[in-house]
Amino acid sequence: MMSGARLFQPRRFVDVRGWFSEISSDAKLAAAGIDVHFVQENQSRSHAAGTVRGLHFQTPPMAQAKLVRCVRGALYDVVVDVRSGSPTFGRWIGAELSADNGLQFYIPIGFAHGFVTLEPETEILYRVSAPYAPACDFGIAWNDPALGINWRLPAGLSPILSDKDRGLPLLRDFASPFDYDGIPMVQPEPEIL
Repeated sequence: MMSGARLFQPRRFVDVRGWFSEISSDAKLAAAGIDVHFVQENQSRSHAAGTVRGLHFQTPPMAQAKLVRCVRGALYDVVVDVRSGSPTFGRWIGAELSADNGLQFYIPIGFAHGFVTLEPETEILYRVSAPYAPACDFGIAWNDPALGINWRLPAGLSPILSDKDRGLPLLRDFASPFDYDGIPMVQPEPEIL
């Protein structure tokens, strides 16, 4: 099985009515090297542009891989490598996901995930490989200076955060339970799915 964050572009079939797209196919994902069994699908809506959610992940034994897409509006999606021993530990990559571009971001286990909304009333839909487990729910500070994430926060907006996200620790204060699998993180290019 291939590892690493991946960006997918599902095919769209366009005609005078609009378009059709097969947005979820476990067989196509497996053929692309992602043999993950997704068990839950989540959706969130953020009312204002500049809403930041993250950086989140679940620790073992309930660690989650995610397949993320935007179904309304637009967001900037960020992934941080938190795998112990990884040469890219603490580095981040990002991609703009929107209802218009249809891109999907695959985030494997061992990566923290977060996003900022670029438009009002943005909705995100994501599949996860393990159910929500409050005892394993964790995260790191979205604005950790050691990460140096360029969030592309819309000009003139202050980030809107939950109390939980305001209180997340810095990466240096997190003892990672995730092991490096030998595949460094790279900025992915969209792959047709």
